[in-house]
Amino acid sequence: MTRYLVTGAGGMLGQDLLAALDGRAVTALKRADLDITDPHAVHALVDGHDVVFNAAAWTDVDGAESAYESALAVNGTGVTVLAQACRAFGARLVHVSTDYVFNGAGTSPYAEDAPTAPLNAYGRSKLVGETSVLTTLPDSGYVVRTAWLYGAQGRNFVKTMLRLAATRDHLDVVDDQVGQPTWSRDLALRLVELADSGAPAGVYHGTASGQTTWHGLAQAVFELCGLDPARVRRTTSAAYVTPAARPSYSVLGHDRWAAAGMAPMRDWHTMLAEALREPAFAAGVVPGSGGAG
Repeated sequence: MTRYLVTGAGGMLGQDLLAALDGRAVTALKRADLDITDPHAVHALVDGHDVVFNAAAWTDVDGAESAYESALAVNGTGVTVLAQACRAFGARLVHVSTDYVFNGAGTSPYAEDAPTAPLNAYGRSKLVGETSVLTTLPDSGYVVRTAWLYGAQGRNFVKTMLRLAATRDHLDVVDDQVGQPTWSRDLALRLVELADSGAPAGVYHGTASGQTTWHGLAQAVFELCGLDPARVRRTTSAAYVTPAARPSYSVLGHDRWAAAGMAPMRDWHTMLAEALREPAFAAGVVPGSGGAG
């Protein structure tokens, strides 16, 4: 019997991983259950497991600019400790990374082996984790980069759009960043499929097919929920200055799925349409709503 361990089980992706693993032998660890920077604790918990999914991460992109050492401890050091424990006990590691390891200057989808060049501290910390997995577990480590993730748990762009739709007449959303909105439930199912597939170790891109902008995503949310998409107005990144620079182009290529005998993940709009029919999203929809904001 295969035994699975999920770190970051309390987060958006972690919750979906647990659902995808329903009926299997799973150990679920929330942030309070495990300090992944503690080698003794990590080794004790990895022992006896065959597959480890690492969904634990420092995800405060702007906060990493002023607290890089803290971000690095989780995204770099902690991942190194986890990879070393997996090597010691012969476990496979599926580690979730990010499009932010690229600088966003591309004009065509980034291949899995494209050169990395993070723009910000968060991306640099995640790249350290990637490198640790690939060097420590060359035959049993998977790095799955995802981007523009949304889901039923926690805060994310889709849920924010639904919340603001109920209180504002119009929303200004940037139209000069391009990416692949990805439902965390689809990603969780793909991570489990990958872990069980016997596919070659290495880097995979766990993002939806197709592409859009944040503005395009927001309009799609409105339209799919019966709201007027014209309420979403275009603006540029210059209107929203943040401590951390964001890549302007975050479209990832999916060629390595063929080596695993799997098709790329489905189109982002198809994902979104199904997600918005789920109770966690539908509860936030108020058709025709608009406020005085």
